[in-house]
Amino acid sequence: MRMNSICLPRGLQIEFFICIAKLHIGMFIILLCDKKIGGELLMASKAAIAAKEQSVKELAERIKASKLVLLVEFIGTNVADDTVLRKDLREAGALKTVKKNNIIKRALNANGEAGLDEILVGTSAIITSEEDYLAPLKIVYKFSKTHENYKIKGGMIDGKVVSAEDLLVLAQLPSKEELLSKLAGSLLGIITKLAVAVDQVRIKKEEGAE
Repeated sequence: MRMNSICLPRGLQIEFFICIAKLHIGMFIILLCDKKIGGELLMASKAAIAAKEQSVKELAERIKASKLVLLVEFIGTNVADDTVLRKDLREAGALKTVKKNNIIKRALNANGEAGLDEILVGTSAIITSEEDYLAPLKIVYKFSKTHENYKIKGGMIDGKVVSAEDLLVLAQLPSKEELLSKLAGSLLGIITKLAVAVDQVRIKKEEGAE
């Protein structure tokens, strides 16, 4: 059965075709916008991936060159206290940065180290030092004594994994300066006693000669 076509007045036909044309143009513009937005999102995604890869590479190089690698938890630390801590660490030749656990894990794995993966949970900051391991460790330990939520998770010394417990023991050892001071004090005491003894011998000899 053939359906009869609907005949519209000429004026309505023109308006109808104009509406159809506008609809097509609108759809074309939408497609162009979607393509542009999609391209911008793709470029942004590639840039983010590149930035993350660069962050992993730089951190991996830092870890490789460091004598000390320390992972800490810093929940509730205020900006003022953290600024002081960073300053003290810089003066001791150490650097502290806050990184996502995934970034730290990948940087460690790039150095062939997976022994710290299990402690990479919650909030993490990484402290590295290429010059010394004891001085920065003692600074962090001292800071943690007055900030209960600032905890040493674990770390590495000269490329070897060290537990949080062992790091705490090391942090309480006397520093090189303290040891030298004690040694100097001991030597001074010995020298003083020796001088007194020599003087006593001299006095006795003088008394015997008389």
